[in-house]
Amino acid sequence: MTFTNGYVVSLRSISFFIFEYLETPISILKRYWKHLAFRPMQEEIIASVLKHQDTLALLPTGGGKSVCFQVPAMLMEGLCLVISPLIALMKDQVEGLKRKGITAVAIHSGMSRAEIDRLLDNCIHDHVKFLYVSPERLQTELFIARVKQMKVVLVVVDEAHCISQWGYDFRPPYLQIASLRELMPDVTVMALTATATQQVKDDIVDKLAFRKGFEVFQRTFARDNISFVVRKAENKEKKLLEVLQKVSGSAIVYVRSRKSTVALAELMTRKNISATIYHAGLSFQQRTQHQDDWIKGRCRVMVATNAFGMGIDKPDVRTVVHMDLPENLEAYYQEAGRAGRDGARSYAVVLWHEADRDSLMAKVKQAHPEVSYLKKIYQGLANYFQLAEGSGEGESYAFDLHDFSERFDLHVQEVYGALKKLEEEGLIQFNESFYSPSHVTFHMDRAALYEFQVANEKFDPIIKILLRLYGAQLFSDFVKITESQLAKGLRVSVDELKAELKHLHALNVLIYQPVVDSPQVTFVLPRQDADNLPLNFERIKTRRKLAEEKMEAMVGFVTATHRCRMQLILDYFDEQSWEICGKCDVCVANRKKENQVEAKELQHEILTILSSGALTSEELETKINPTDTEMFVDIIRDLVDRGELEYDDVWKLKLKK
Repeated sequence: MTFTNGYVVSLRSISFFIFEYLETPISILKRYWKHLAFRPMQEEIIASVLKHQDTLALLPTGGGKSVCFQVPAMLMEGLCLVISPLIALMKDQVEGLKRKGITAVAIHSGMSRAEIDRLLDNCIHDHVKFLYVSPERLQTELFIARVKQMKVVLVVVDEAHCISQWGYDFRPPYLQIASLRELMPDVTVMALTATATQQVKDDIVDKLAFRKGFEVFQRTFARDNISFVVRKAENKEKKLLEVLQKVSGSAIVYVRSRKSTVALAELMTRKNISATIYHAGLSFQQRTQHQDDWIKGRCRVMVATNAFGMGIDKPDVRTVVHMDLPENLEAYYQEAGRAGRDGARSYAVVLWHEADRDSLMAKVKQAHPEVSYLKKIYQGLANYFQLAEGSGEGESYAFDLHDFSERFDLHVQEVYGALKKLEEEGLIQFNESFYSPSHVTFHMDRAALYEFQVANEKFDPIIKILLRLYGAQLFSDFVKITESQLAKGLRVSVDELKAELKHLHALNVLIYQPVVDSPQVTFVLPRQDADNLPLNFERIKTRRKLAEEKMEAMVGFVTATHRCRMQLILDYFDEQSWEICGKCDVCVANRKKENQVEAKELQHEILTILSSGALTSEELETKINPTDTEMFVDIIRDLVDRGELEYDDVWKLKLKK
């Protein structure tokens, strides 16, 4: 097309210009996420970022935090740098973006220097849109040198509560994020979290050096569709089975130990309730399979430690049960909030007895060991990995917690607490479950590789099959490979194939990173003298006191009998509300007292109907059709507790003889 002024413009360039010009947040959402509308508050948060205002967004678990930065980043010209402490979540988000056709990479502990080097180069020279990094990587010379060459337009701080020592999951490396502002003072910063008290919110704004005119967005912590229920029970396993019988649908049961996941899942299976388990000690394949079985409904109940749940998108979870008291209300609220994301009626249940208070106190004590014990464990790590002082910075090592504990005659739980505290102090990173599939990239360019093939005929088949299966990307990026697939194509054993890849790696033809599926310890700093560890003693003391206060708040929550559970949660997060939820066990109990006649009539109706024969709770509810469902469920519980009703072998309610 020729204009009168003499310029020649192709129709393709005009259509591209118009397409780009018309792009909006909603068009990006529809094109990449296939959603027709934003969730509450997402659009306002995105608008704030697009106006280049520093932004703090507090959205509940499952509230769509990632969309709040991914959508505006797609409308900005340049790279979005995302800082996150959760390796599994980073990997999930990167894979999710790639499936949408969006370029994204993640850099974290457990990667080799060569792999990090290649990926950072790609962020400078290629059109990578999202770069995910763990906070520990920010201060490395390699990262600082490369990030200066990148066109970063947005810095996103996920799990932003980690920047505050008043938060429940403080991580000192987060304090270094503000130094990025010195490297790129004009870049917009966005902070995201699901839970934060006012003190933590103020700390986030301060520590990230938010600029004047920043915005804070916060959805209410209230969850209108969740009934928060606390039950004191001597036999928690029996009470759990009753809960799962009363409330149908998908469920998560949280326990503290790996051993308990197995025992409870076996108990449920014996009672014809399909259950599977999840904890950090399972292999990657096992975790993936169990998670998939649960998400797709092949299994009803997931029995898990707190290693499960982050990044899980299952909207129809009807019940979340805690068999042990969480350490704090932040952790509890996040885990309980995995129920009812579809907006339908759901239940968050805590089962406890008096001994749990002492158990929780012991756990908090283990999580905050004395400084002398921290030094002992750090020296043990140095001996275990045979590290000399000054070495090991940024290096990751496979770690067997039980083997380490046995070798040095230590208690596993106490060692675990010390490792997490050393991580909190910024000395190491401890990943309980780390999985990285096998990766390969060519170290040579095409011309040099061709010369090598001609001179080394025996390696020609493996190089050809790599090129055929994975293509040109092998010259610019690390590519995930499946050794069994390659071995089958070459008609050799997997061991023979691995040997050839290792040989090519030794010859600098390619870089081969074999699969890793084990816990990892990464030395964030060079190995220190254990007697002179750079520990912040005052902070350690303050953090121990804070943990004890948070534990007391958790105990206060479960022991409260007169105040609405939702009000207690809102009050903890500095959100005032004079309205009661009307659905928690306290509200239902209060309503029963106020409506004693109605409660007695409902109780009488239940006993009369069951005198004619046993029924499931669902069948009984259908027959009665109560106006107050919560009161109906609560009365059944009371009748069972008092011994007037019992469950038979097929979980039908009947009169107790």
